[in-house]
Formats: sequence, structure tokens, C-alpha cells
Amino acid sequence: MRKELWFGLTLMALIVGAVFVFMPSPADWTNGHLGLLMLALIVVAIMLGFPTAFTLMGMGVLFAWLAYRHANPEIAVAQTLDLMVQRAYAVMTNDVLISIPLFVFMGYLVERANLIEKLFRSLHLALAWIPGSLAVATLITCAVFATATGIVGAVVTLMGLLAFPAMLRAGYSTSISAGAVTAGGCLGILIPPSVLLIVYGATAGVSVVQLYAGAFFPGLLLAGLYIVYVVVLAKLRPALAPPLSAEERTVRLSPLATTLRDTVSRRALPALLVGLKGRRNVDVPMRDVARQLGVVLMPAIFVAVSMSLMYAAVTSPLVTAGTGGLEEMGAVSSSSSEGEASFDSLQAPPEEASPAPDALTPATPAAPPIAQVPAPAPAEAKPTLATPAADVTAAADVTGESRPAPTWFWVTLAVVALLLVYFYWRFDFARLEIFKMLLSSFFPLAVMILAVLGSIVFGLATPTEAAAVGSLGGALLALAYGQLNYSVVRDSVFLTAKTSAMVCWLFVGSSIFSAAFALLGGQALVEEWVLSLNLTPVQFMILAQVIIFLLGWPLEWTEIIIIFMPIFIPLLDNFGIDPLFFGLLVALNLQTAFLSPPVAMAAFYLKGVAPPHVTLNQIFAGMLPFMAIQILALALLYIFPGIGLWLPQVLYR
Repeated sequence: MRKELWFGLTLMALIVGAVFVFMPSPADWTNGHLGLLMLALIVVAIMLGFPTAFTLMGMGVLFAWLAYRHANPEIAVAQTLDLMVQRAYAVMTNDVLISIPLFVFMGYLVERANLIEKLFRSLHLALAWIPGSLAVATLITCAVFATATGIVGAVVTLMGLLAFPAMLRAGYSTSISAGAVTAGGCLGILIPPSVLLIVYGATAGVSVVQLYAGAFFPGLLLAGLYIVYVVVLAKLRPALAPPLSAEERTVRLSPLATTLRDTVSRRALPALLVGLKGRRNVDVPMRDVARQLGVVLMPAIFVAVSMSLMYAAVTSPLVTAGTGGLEEMGAVSSSSSEGEASFDSLQAPPEEASPAPDALTPATPAAPPIAQVPAPAPAEAKPTLATPAADVTAAADVTGESRPAPTWFWVTLAVVALLLVYFYWRFDFARLEIFKMLLSSFFPLAVMILAVLGSIVFGLATPTEAAAVGSLGGALLALAYGQLNYSVVRDSVFLTAKTSAMVCWLFVGSSIFSAAFALLGGQALVEEWVLSLNLTPVQFMILAQVIIFLLGWPLEWTEIIIIFMPIFIPLLDNFGIDPLFFGLLVALNLQTAFLSPPVAMAAFYLKGVAPPHVTLNQIFAGMLPFMAIQILALALLYIFPGIGLWLPQVLYR
């Protein structure tokens, strides 16, 4: 019998044994005990291979009927059927779920646009001077691709076909190669636009917009820690990640570039400026030279536009807010009698003010009891950046004179100018070819991703609207690269429908299951047990993250979020924990679960496309250091909650 099967059977036996040990005799069972039994049975049933969504619905209907039958047997069937219809309708009318098929469709189009191969090639040439450049390029490519798709299996499989053999051919250690592919592929769980964050937001009633803003820096932190580890390891032990050979770093130049390099200069900018004289000088077509010069000048144009906008911002006339003689209704003037508070129209009364939220302060109202079975609240409302009162009562006083630019601006301008001069001093024709490869692969994808995420984070569009724009952008990219044909669209639509149907039916099953669990009083029993432990917020957070980590071995993230988050979320208010911060920790934690042997799904995705001589044990060995980095990132996020909470607080609070 295989080790994986032994592990699964042992885990199921432990779950069933725990039920018999900790549950009282059947004669003493209450409805709450039936709820806990339902929770244990659902885990065992999923591990046995039953479809998750329909298992949730079946268990939910059965135990909901038992709960209603205990109250009134005559109408138990009618009440159970009504519950099914209400829960299914409540899920299907949740607007935030529309963004899931749109983001998934965008990801499948980008995957089939053949951008990733060009992106990986251009990145590993651009980063050839860095130790472990192939692994670093793999991690960056995975991060970019994961941002565009958010589907772990697709990223790991594609990079396993593209980057994994390239690293092995370059003499990289199998462990480092496997670890870079699997760890990089899991970044899509955390980095926006993550489907996991959408599902968590819809389940916990947390704004998806704020979740995206909060996950941005933790995602960059984790990717940065991966890159630092690879670079340091390659520097200390070059045998594990040898540098690329001169032949592998060679870039083929065009005839124009070769002529200008040999006759004028190796540096691209002066050679192209001289080449503008055309046939009278080096016998090259002026049109081609002008086109290449436009590409070379792009960084300088970008810097000039950016610094001009910055100069305009720092020297713009001062804008001061004034009341214009108006007072807010209810405000007391400064001539009020002693003992009465006075405040200006732009300030809230003292009793309404609230301190800035931190990691352990709930930022949203307490969740209603699950027993009421509320419909999931849409979590994509645009953030309000100004109160109506401020808009009505405040008048802008603009001074006519521009301000002088501060000293820091001129220092920044000088530093940027020096860096730009150094850039063009080192910018030869080989780097020009690499830059053009990046222009055709990295920058279009980066612009699309930044446009989608920027419109969400800055409140210009809801996640659903931004996802629709992203889908259009994915189609335009596929069209631009000649990959938008009937076969690509058909496969993308089919896979999108398949994935979306799975998620939506999971939501329906989870809603029915949660309603049955609440009707039986299972949530109240769990809450009573947790509170009886007299845990501190730190102890509760550690306990919750350990449980989620262990659940990540046998279960997918969708099952963990949909089944177990409705149990954890109502407990957060008792410990004063922000559901937004808890969601960021969960997203980071579930990446660890994807890399945890022996049921690490990322390892099996890679094994399916790896060469035959690569064993699972080698893949597991390569994933362990990256899993330790994930645990380090989880600890850093908890110790310094501002990593995840700073951006949402600045933008929305």
C-alpha cells in the first residue's frame, strides 16, 4: 500500500477515534453534539473522495432535517426544502461572486497567449548577472503569472514544463529547482487578484477591496524572501545553482545593431544618435535607427514625465479647507458656555471617534450569530473617501502663488539623473535586445495587472468591474500575440465554466452546511469550548493557524475557507481580532499547507510533468526551505501587522 494511502487512512482513523473518545454516549447526545459529528463526518467523506460540494449539501440537508424534526416533525421536510432554496438563492444573488469567473477567464486567456515562455526567457537574460539567475527568473515569472491567473495548478504545471527542465540542464540542484517552481506557483493564493481572497471576503463579510490592498505587501514580502534565499544560497554554494555559461547568456543582435556596434560604439544611445545621419555615415536606414532610438529613449521619457508630475504636485498652490462662515448642524460655537465641547465642522464628536485599528482590534462590526443564517454581504463597495458633511461645509481656499520645490525633490532629481546616466552608460545593444524582449512580454502583462489592481485598490472600480476589464485585457493580449482563435476561446470558456461551477456549488453546499451546523447549535458549542480555555488573543491566533495548517494537508483551500471559516469568524470578536488581518494570515498560512508533505498538492502537480528520474522525495526536500520561509513571513506579518494593514488604513480608514 502506498504511503499516501496509509497517511490518509491513518488520519481518518484518528478523526473517527477522536469522535468516539470525546463524544458522550449516544443516549446523552444533544443537537450540538450532532453538529460536531457532522463536522467530523464531512472531513472523512471528503478524504474518501466524495465530491465536496454535493457532500456538503447532502450532509447539510440530512442534519438540517434532524434539527427541524427535533423541533416539529410535521413540518420538518417543508422547512428543510425551504432552507435549501433560500440558501441557494442567497449565494447566487451575491454580486461579488461574479468576479470569480471573470478573473479565471482572464487567467486562462493569458496562459494560452504564450506570454510566459517569452517572459521567462527575457527575465533570465536580464538577470544573468545575479547568482541563481534562473531560479530568480522562475520566481519572478511565477509571481507575475500567478497575479494574472491565481490558479496554483496551472502555474506549477506550466513552469514545470518551461523552467524546471531549463534549470536542470543548467546544472541546478533538483531540490532548488523544484522548490522554486512549487513555491513560486503558490504565490497566486496570496497575491491579488486572488480568488481565495474573493471567497474569504464573501464568506466572512470582509471587503474584497481592502483584502486586496492588505495582501499586496505581504505578497511582495514573501516573493522577496524567496529571491533573497535563492541569491544567498547560490552565492554561498555555487555548485547548487551555477552561473549561466557565456553561450547561454549570448543575445543575437540584429544586422542594424551589429553594424552600429562595429562601426560607431557598443553603447546604444550614442551609436543610434550618430546613426541618424543615415547612409552618409554608416550606411543604415534612418527609419530603422529612429525606431530603435525611440525604444532606447523610453526610460528617459518615463523618468522625465514622472519627475514632471512630481514637480507639479510639490509646487502646486496650497489648498486650505475653510468653513466659509458655515457651521455643522449640532456643533457648538466657541462662545458656548463652559463645559460644552466645541469642534470644527471637519471633526467628529469625541464620543464618535475611534482609535486607529490594529491587528487585534476589530475593524468591522461583530458578525451576526450564525444561527440567523444571514445572506453573504456583498464585499465590493467602493470606499468612501470623504463624508458628505465635509463636502457640504468645507470650502477650499487656494493661494495664488506656487510653492517652491522642497530640498528633497532636488536631491531625488539629482539621484535619478545620475542613475539614468549610469543606465545609459551601461546600456549596450545586447541590453537593448533584452529590453525589447521585456517590452513585448513583461510590460504588457504588468500594465494590465496594474490597471486591474489599481482600479480596485484606489476605488475606481469594484472587483467585478475590474475583473471584466481584465478579461477584455486578456483577450486583447491574446489577439496582439496572434493566439486568439476559436480553439483558445473554447478551451478558456470551458475551463472557466468548470472552475466557476465548482466554486459556486461549493458556496451553495457550504451555505446549507453552515445553516444546519448553526441550527444544531454546533457553533455555540465550539464557541463555549474555546472560551472555556481562557486563551489570550495570541494563543487563539496560534491555535487557529495551527488548525488551518493541519487542515491544509488533506483538504483544498476552497474547502477550508468555505467549511471552517464560518466557524472561526464568529470567534474573532470575542478576542478582538480584525477579520481583515485574520484573512491575510489565513491566505499566507494556506500557502504553507500547499508545500507540506506528505499531501502537498504543488508537489504532485510538478511530479506530473517532471522528468522520470525526479522523485517525490527530491521535490519534498526542495519545498521544505521555502515552507520555512513562509512560516517566517507568517511570523513577520503577525509581529508587524502594519505590513498588511498599513495600505488599507491609509486608503480607506
